[in-house]
Amino acid sequence: MSKRIKSKYKINRRLGVNLWGRPKSPVNNRDYRPGEHGQRRRKPSDFGMQLQAKQKLKGYYGNITERQFRRYYADAVRRRGDTIENLIGLLERRLDAVVYRMKFVPTVFSARQFVNHGHVKVNGRRVNIPSFLVREGDVVEVRDKSREMGLVLDAVESAERDIPEYLAVDHLKMKGTFVRTPKLADVPYPVQMDPNLVIEYYSR
Repeated sequence: MSKRIKSKYKINRRLGVNLWGRPKSPVNNRDYRPGEHGQRRRKPSDFGMQLQAKQKLKGYYGNITERQFRRYYADAVRRRGDTIENLIGLLERRLDAVVYRMKFVPTVFSARQFVNHGHVKVNGRRVNIPSFLVREGDVVEVRDKSREMGLVLDAVESAERDIPEYLAVDHLKMKGTFVRTPKLADVPYPVQMDPNLVIEYYSR
């Protein structure tokens, strides 16, 4: 479990971006770092830019620990093809990320808890591991007993996010299919991500 237990919006202030594109984020009104020196603008070093890119991408997916994130990088390097695309593909295949993308829950943090509490099935079997990697063609659905939860109904009705093309979702049946592993250009990040800087950070 992540050590970060403080308000999730503090990472927005620290990075100076509305990481999840939510209207209630404090960075919408104060786009500077917290603290008495927060409004001082200094050009970051190359290392600082790489570190910020890594913190931004890691933070976007919720409570992923540094050890987990480094493991995803190592896995992406070992696989054939472009390391950047491999890394994004691995992150988007996480079950909590898929549940969030399918709009069964409102946030990535609630997605982790939702999966942890056993509300999700993959190919008919209950899975309660948020880091479980979904494969192409897998069917993800909300358990029958969980479909009337207020959290789920509010997320489904929300117009805040769209469902990306690499997922096929039927909200009437509360199930969806992971059609294909996305490329970086397919992922609807609310802010610009720089995974190339993340690769540079870990390959130092």
